Amino acid sequence: MPDEAEMVRRLLVEYISSPSLKHIRDYRALSNLAAAIVSTLNRNNTAWRKWTPTREQLVIRAGPCWVPTDALTQHLNTMPGPTLTRTDVAQRMRDLQEQDRCDFARDDLRESCKELFDREHAEGTELPAIVGALQEHVEREGDRLQAEQRARWKEAEEEKRRSLEQRFVSGADCKWTPVSGSKDVFCRSNGRAYRLTRCANGQCEVSRVADQADPGIFIGRYQTRGDATKALATIAFAPDIS
Repeated sequence: MPDEAEMVRRLLVEYISSPSLKHIRDYRALSNLAAAIVSTLNRNNTAWRKWTPTREQLVIRAGPCWVPTDALTQHLNTMPGPTLTRTDVAQRMRDLQEQDRCDFARDDLRESCKELFDREHAEGTELPAIVGALQEHVEREGDRLQAEQRARWKEAEEEKRRSLEQRFVSGADCKWTPVSGSKDVFCRSNGRAYRLTRCANGQCEVSRVADQADPGIFIGRYQTRGDATKALATIAFAPDIS
């Protein structure tokens, strides 16, 4: 088998041996694999002479996992290819990250990755297996942190909604806000309360109301809520006619 074909075969075997189905199906991971294959076929044109595609793939996998550079360098030097220094490894990883072929490590996962690495390393786990375990850990923790972030955002939005509703109910000026028990939204400007109702055709009807239960006095119909808001900027300060 030609040298290039053998290298590509090794890349494919290493890729499909990942324990993570999510990683195998990941678009970015596939893009990295494609880039590694292209690099294999063009390896004589690269400025990085010490790097085989298999070495690069391990660095790409290790990049977001806080693998200690010394340990990574030591293992890479057991693989076919010229001897690498710590600087070789650190700068190659930086270059791959700048090319968007390797993810950056998240600061909020640094300590947990270090703990997992130290534990597995102490038990004698081989470095590629540690990297695989770290990848799974980063995926799980990333999903968990993202879910927590979404939950915090939802809670903040709900708190903002409750605060706006309370402002309206208490008689303070406020922007458009939903009010419990009504499908419409309400606002108060210059001490005057208004209700906005969305029509079937998508337009917005605005009425002046005493409170959320008041049928109110029809003010006008507008194409969008933004148009209604602009109109109220003038209407709310017009003299009352009664």
